[in-house]
Amino acid sequence: MAKDTLFSQGKNPLPPFEFNEQVVEVFDDMIERSVPLYREALRRQAALAAHFYREGSRLYDLGCSNGNFGVVFLQTMGPRDFQMDAVDNSPPMIAAYRKRLAHLSGTERIRPQEADIQHIALDNPSVVVLNLTLQFLHPRQRDDLIDKIHCALVSGGALLITEKIVHSDPGMATLQQRFYYDFKRENGYSELEISQKREALENVLIPETVESHGNRLKRAGFRKIDLWLKWFNFASWLAIKE
Repeated sequence: MAKDTLFSQGKNPLPPFEFNEQVVEVFDDMIERSVPLYREALRRQAALAAHFYREGSRLYDLGCSNGNFGVVFLQTMGPRDFQMDAVDNSPPMIAAYRKRLAHLSGTERIRPQEADIQHIALDNPSVVVLNLTLQFLHPRQRDDLIDKIHCALVSGGALLITEKIVHSDPGMATLQQRFYYDFKRENGYSELEISQKREALENVLIPETVESHGNRLKRAGFRKIDLWLKWFNFASWLAIKE
């Protein structure tokens, strides 16, 4: 696993963050050192996805990056048949995903594809996964995507979401940010790296409150919603279509 040092040198001007080849090369180190409970969330999501997956349906991993969820789900399902569409608009991410699958068995059940998740057709899904994906869409586009997912899901199907969030109370938001930056320092990031990454993500990653996410899910028609994991300013939801 290549170490993330992308923001260890001061850059002026600093380009906006994007999922290019340099980010893909260090992505696993970056995300494990930047997202608390990342691997645990993936394992539990995979177990939930296996529970809700229905034979003859499809699973969509939207914003799949380099396939971390897909690989864990593949292991969780074992020999059980499934069909997964893994979609991302970053060519280097999809290339890395395909390269990864080439070294595993049973991967004919996973179809990585480079596409815009807002424009793909959802064909009979029983599970849809959005891991750290909505936050990179413009807020106005998020409602449309969640509406589309709810409409496409089979009855009893599940939507699994993980997002970076912000607290509605300014004092609590400051506290959460403090603990998050402490987490990054504990994982070896310098003050320069933290500040440069924050600047690069400004207006690229736009977090919302827990309440905003919950309200969006309700507006789309979801009635069974569980915030099943939360670590300060990161959260995971399960939403079930009745």
